[in-house]
Amino acid sequence: MSEKRIIKKYPNRRLYDTAISKYVTLNDVKQLVIDKEHVQIVDAKTKDDLTRSVLLQVILEQEEEGKPIMSAEMLEQLIRFYGDPFQNNFASYLENSVKLIAEQRAKVRSSIEKVSDPLSLMSKLANRNMEVFKEMQDGLFSKMLDGSRTDKKK
Repeated sequence: MSEKRIIKKYPNRRLYDTAISKYVTLNDVKQLVIDKEHVQIVDAKTKDDLTRSVLLQVILEQEEEGKPIMSAEMLEQLIRFYGDPFQNNFASYLENSVKLIAEQRAKVRSSIEKVSDPLSLMSKLANRNMEVFKEMQDGLFSKMLDGSRTDKKK
């Protein structure tokens, strides 16, 4: 794992990237994260770790632009987990889920790059997903029909 890139946050809300000796923006921090740079944002005066709060600012900006990832209902559910006995379990579950999704996204991207016809690959994936969905529906409806037939016999 590479060393963390230290970014100092000054009282005037400016961010200073110590690796390149230059002031940066939240967009620059976002790009560093996208590029898989490990960043640590510290208060220039107190040396307090501000990484989480600055990364939350980046997420907030992303949520305000375009199509957000988190709906209001999802955010309400997240808020309800704070202070809940399951908070730690949920945090671990959420972190592992996001890691798994990222790994699967990388595998799909890698597969698409190796395939000469990515459209064909995507079509096969979509068809397989439809087959699984149909099997689930058929199973659900057959159970419902069986249940209603049993009720009529009584």
